Amino acid sequence: MLDGVRLAVTTLTVLPLRAGRVDRSTAAVAMSVAPVVGALLGLALAGLHAGLRAAGSPELVAAGLTVAAGALLTRGLHLDGLADTVDALGSYRSGPAALEIMKKPDIGPFGVVALCATVVVQAAALTAAGPWALVTAWAAGRLAVSVACRRGVPPARPEGLGAMVASTVPLAAVAAGAAFVGAIGVAAVPGRPWQGPAAVAAALFAVVLLLRHAVRRFGGITGDVLGAAVELAVTLTLVLLTLS
Repeated sequence: MLDGVRLAVTTLTVLPLRAGRVDRSTAAVAMSVAPVVGALLGLALAGLHAGLRAAGSPELVAAGLTVAAGALLTRGLHLDGLADTVDALGSYRSGPAALEIMKKPDIGPFGVVALCATVVVQAAALTAAGPWALVTAWAAGRLAVSVACRRGVPPARPEGLGAMVASTVPLAAVAAGAAFVGAIGVAAVPGRPWQGPAAVAAALFAVVLLLRHAVRRFGGITGDVLGAAVELAVTLTLVLLTLS
């Protein structure tokens, strides 16, 4: 259990914890507790955002710095995965040819547009979102990892992060994670306790559609697909939480 928690923290954040045992059993724990790590990240970013606003920072500046801090705290891995996944999907290639595009170190035009749009939309949404909306969105993003790694979703390659974590999370753990994030979401929009859980549910539905498409096009999930799922869930949750 402890090794799995360490793996979750070291995989999803920049915190330099001592590495423990790394195998599929620890991966199952790590991917199951991912929503908790996401909630803690969200709390840290909400504190930063509130501190910047209290110091007199303009709303958009505070929001932009918060999104940038989120990328730094996760090494930018999820954004990188988003760009690679969108490039591969935009190529209209399938199987090994698409996977080869994802492995290239450069970013194509589809990936650049996806990165820019995601960062801009997240920052814009944060100008209208409260602290619990931020926590809910970041927790929902990591819940997307649990959903992507649930049993029955295959890896696209026989090696790599995707192969280690694919099909490791039992459905009971996914359900528990969804209940946890949904409970946080109750406080996301003052006066509308239903909006947070509804936003999380809609974001997860979009993630499931992305995963189905990835399985059709790539044969399964990769580490890049996990990153894309995270950013999709965070962005969509934030957008839905700002609707009035």
